[in-house]
Amino acid sequence: MFVPPNWIGLGVFGLLGVLNPGFWLIGLGVELGYLWVLGSNPRFQRFVDAGQQLQTSRQWQANIEKIIRQLDGADQEKYRRLEGRCRALLEQQMRLQAPASGLRAQEEGLGRLLWVYLRLLNTRQVILRTILDSVGLPGKSPALEERVAELQKRVEEPLAEDLRKSLTGQIEILQQRLERRREAREKLAFLDAELTRIQEQVELVREQAALSTDSEILSQRIDQITTNLGGTSQWISDQQKLYGAVEELTAEPAAVRLTTGE
Repeated sequence: MFVPPNWIGLGVFGLLGVLNPGFWLIGLGVELGYLWVLGSNPRFQRFVDAGQQLQTSRQWQANIEKIIRQLDGADQEKYRRLEGRCRALLEQQMRLQAPASGLRAQEEGLGRLLWVYLRLLNTRQVILRTILDSVGLPGKSPALEERVAELQKRVEEPLAEDLRKSLTGQIEILQQRLERRREAREKLAFLDAELTRIQEQVELVREQAALSTDSEILSQRIDQITTNLGGTSQWISDQQKLYGAVEELTAEPAAVRLTTGE
């Protein structure tokens, strides 16, 4: 209703209370009784829960769109392409008139898959940026390997002991930096492999969906895929904390919504 009925009742009892204050007490009792009945009504409780879920979903979708905009153009295109493949899969299931419960399970599963994919893209971008910042612009300074080689040559020359210790310390620091870069390159290789794995998994699910009309089997397959990515999700969380990723990526959200219906 445009005007809640209890508001109308409160207005009526408020006016009657001007004539007889006893009506204010009656109105208060009626209002408390109305709120108690309404609060214990299962239909009203479902309505409130649905509203809260919708609000949470909208908030997370806004956060996700913000994270997507922070990616470079190529990574945004990768995410949108995979998102489109997931939407197409759901639309196919809708055309086959899959049960509503099955569609919801598939939407949530594919949404979690997309969330992992987005986190992988973000982590990859953070690591790439860190490497670029540490390397600097080309031509600004010699490569770390060259600096290590030069310092090692100097250490082999006759030098004062204090200078030799200082140069040796520099070599150790540079070697540690080289080791961090090697680790970063290995992480990038792992990220690229996981991104490709998710893409291939979505394509496999699409092919399986084309060969089978059983939505329950498809939902189970999607759940199996997301469960197998549990270790990847933990690895992402560790890397994002290590590289200082934004807070939105270190917490688990509600499932990414793929459909526009509310």
